[in-house]
Amino acid sequence: MTILLTLLVILRLFDSVSQCQGGCAEVDSLTEAVVGEGFRLGCISCKRREEVSAQATVDWHFRPLGEEDFMHIFHYDHPSAEILHKNFSNRLEWHGTPDRDVQTASIYIHNITYNDIGTYRCTIQRTLHLPRDDEHVTVEKQVELNVVAEAHPELTTVVSEIMMYVLIVTLQLWLVAILVHCYKKTSKEYEDQEAHKALKLQAEVLEDN
Repeated sequence: MTILLTLLVILRLFDSVSQCQGGCAEVDSLTEAVVGEGFRLGCISCKRREEVSAQATVDWHFRPLGEEDFMHIFHYDHPSAEILHKNFSNRLEWHGTPDRDVQTASIYIHNITYNDIGTYRCTIQRTLHLPRDDEHVTVEKQVELNVVAEAHPELTTVVSEIMMYVLIVTLQLWLVAILVHCYKKTSKEYEDQEAHKALKLQAEVLEDN
């Protein structure tokens, strides 16, 4: 349990740092929930260009195990989040990007039951505000959710530890890359300033002569 909490904290930290620094990493959702507990359905879609402003709406659909048709269960259009099916009434919560420029479109299901087993489809309708014209993009992702009576400690522990170490290493490398980039940028600006001063001084000397 401690490892799982640590993993969740690291995931939260990574999401927060990514949003602050303009980074985004697409990570697949977990697929096994425990009956009676809560579960986060992950859905991440990164923009190709972070500097381009955008806005998006999100829809979640659910197809129960053995059924053919999907049912519309959730809609998000900032700041409104709406639960659309009675089977999920008061059980769904938005856990995605808290603004219009949605890249993380995850939702949280409270009080998981065996009736929640099935296929969940996340649909992101994104509008990119490009200089010449807007571009409309649709992204779909699916999660096959299984529900068990209790977590499998051994498998969960191994997977959690691996993910935790991978995320720690990835985050460290990413931060190092940012620091190197900032250092190079600062050094370049300093060199440009010194070169400008030298040219200005040289011009003043020539004028005096």
